[in-house]
Amino acid sequence: MRQRRTRTRIITSVEATSRRKDSGYLWIPCLALAAYFGVGIAAGQRDFSLGSRAAALPEDRISDDASLGKASWYGPGFHGNLTASGETYDMNELTAAHRTLPLGTRVLVRNQDNGRSVVVRINDRGPFVDNREIDLSYAAAQQIDMVNPGLASVEVVPF
Repeated sequence: MRQRRTRTRIITSVEATSRRKDSGYLWIPCLALAAYFGVGIAAGQRDFSLGSRAAALPEDRISDDASLGKASWYGPGFHGNLTASGETYDMNELTAAHRTLPLGTRVLVRNQDNGRSVVVRINDRGPFVDNREIDLSYAAAQQIDMVNPGLASVEVVPF
């Protein structure tokens, strides 16, 4: 006896939603999410969780948690190595090393010499040089214009 072959068609999720009555409303939440994340995407950010918290920090205040000190930066010699958090160090990300702040903490680093600031995430331990408060990644050092001098007086504000 000869077996009969049947063809089955796999319906994709796009086809399935286009057949439903309420599929016309599917684009609304997608559009809302795109609008929410659109600012971060346009600005080239990879991490969108900062949102309004970073904007809410006044530029001219020194908080109770703030600390003043010297910042240095590290880059090419450490690029690709593992950090204390277990992730691979990328000198082009906005990250930093700090001795005592918990890993994952976000801090505002303000250059006291020129007023420029950057928000970084602590993902490593250091600096291992006396009289230094924080070690910034190369990208973060560029943001506050301290690559050429190598050191800068900074205010570090965790939030």
